[in-house]
Amino acid sequence: MNEPIIRFNGVSKSFGRQQVLDGVDFAIPAGKTTVIAGASGQGKSVTLKLILGLLKPDAGEILVKGQDVAQMGAGELNAIRMHFGVLFQGAALLDSLSVFDNVALPLEERTKMPREEIRAKVLAILEQLGLSGHDGKFPAQLSGGMKKRVGLARALMLQPEIMLFDEPTTGLDPEKSMEIYQLFARTQQQFGYTSIIVSHDIPKIFNLADQVIIMDKGKISSFETPEAIQHSADPDIRDFVRTTMGNIYRSREME
Repeated sequence: MNEPIIRFNGVSKSFGRQQVLDGVDFAIPAGKTTVIAGASGQGKSVTLKLILGLLKPDAGEILVKGQDVAQMGAGELNAIRMHFGVLFQGAALLDSLSVFDNVALPLEERTKMPREEIRAKVLAILEQLGLSGHDGKFPAQLSGGMKKRVGLARALMLQPEIMLFDEPTTGLDPEKSMEIYQLFARTQQQFGYTSIIVSHDIPKIFNLADQVIIMDKGKISSFETPEAIQHSADPDIRDFVRTTMGNIYRSREME
């Protein structure tokens, strides 16, 4: 069995009296899609920040590619972060830069690639993500769905091994949300990265999942398939199923 690309061992994190994570253990398999779900305030986004080393745990290990990010200094963290791409809720585009310049930014800041090579790579990824002809536009001229595509294009420029998605369909209507999910599925298959998606969009997001982690009251429950959630005997999980998934969940059907 392959070693997980990310592993939490006994990780705890509190903010004042609020215990967000309470000695949790879980593993993220390489090259797969893991969905992290749960009610608001249960620590989903905190988990992503811990993985990136933006927050330190109060206890436990957070292993990324076998290295404990909780023990790393600034230089080591910068190096490990080169393996990550991140798509934030609002895409986090720079309003003063064109689509082209937003997408080119990681290559310009982190590599010594010649300008013409950068141009070729940017135009290629824009074409792959259905953004051809929009390279000269600015974020204010884009729809919400297009902004997400530009954010994804930028996140993929350094060919990350791991992609983190933090509520990636916030602000989009159901139709646009499904388009973005289908785009994620295609790009994950094409590029082969490990995908970690934090989302409240249940149950549709489960169609992308190889693994689901549900966070509740500082604890986590991990399921190898979305279907397995419905067979849990845990009363809290059963309540989660009733309130978010309904009585019938049809796996793998993209509406």
